[in-house]
Amino acid sequence: MTSATLHIQQLQYGHKAPLFEPLTFRCQRGEIWAVLGRNGLGKSTLLDTLSGVLKPLAGGFKSEGGVGIVAQHSHLPFPYTVRDVVLMGRARHVGLFSLPGRKDGKRITEALEQLNIGHLATQTFTSLSGGQQQLVMIARALVTASQTLLLDEPCSALDLANQQVVLQLISDLAHRQNRCIVFSTHDPVHAQQVATHTLLLLPGGKWLAGATGRILSEENMYRAYGLALRKISMADSSATYLVPHFTIDK
Repeated sequence: MTSATLHIQQLQYGHKAPLFEPLTFRCQRGEIWAVLGRNGLGKSTLLDTLSGVLKPLAGGFKSEGGVGIVAQHSHLPFPYTVRDVVLMGRARHVGLFSLPGRKDGKRITEALEQLNIGHLATQTFTSLSGGQQQLVMIARALVTASQTLLLDEPCSALDLANQQVVLQLISDLAHRQNRCIVFSTHDPVHAQQVATHTLLLLPGGKWLAGATGRILSEENMYRAYGLALRKISMADSSATYLVPHFTIDK
């Protein structure tokens, strides 16, 4: 039986008062969980709690194999190079009073190439666009070799091509490297593309969790967003996608 890499049990989280009813779900190795919900409902707060930045208000969670996080916004006080920023992700693998070795350098190079940003290695992080900085922070999370990766809106600052690069990476990390991936997104299409499971945050402190195909129904999405959506099928595949069911008057 596959063990849970991330086990959330009766978790209540928020800054002062719980944002939702007690939350329980498990992320197994090889699974991808998408966290969906309206702006301001608490997607980022949930990931901050799971990464240890915030303390749970009640309940708790357990993780195996370490947790790496990619925040939505990153601010570095000094003009580090891209390579140095990614190297920070290897800190727990480098012994006290030791220097990074050949293995660390190889991991950094591989992560940068995997995200098609190897050419940025010597540039300063602060000189990059928001989307490029996001890719660098994803590379830094990769080299931690954590079993669980938390990504807060990883596609929000990316163009269409790089969104697909990151979504493919998320799929590879789960299915080829057997990691547990939890990512938040505003776009249900991203969840439909790669997520095996979805946590849907609803108004009024309610939530739904389960297999993506079951959770992302037209009825549930209306509960979440107050917007009528309909499923459409792609002519050249068995995939279905949710799209807004409205027209714009001209």
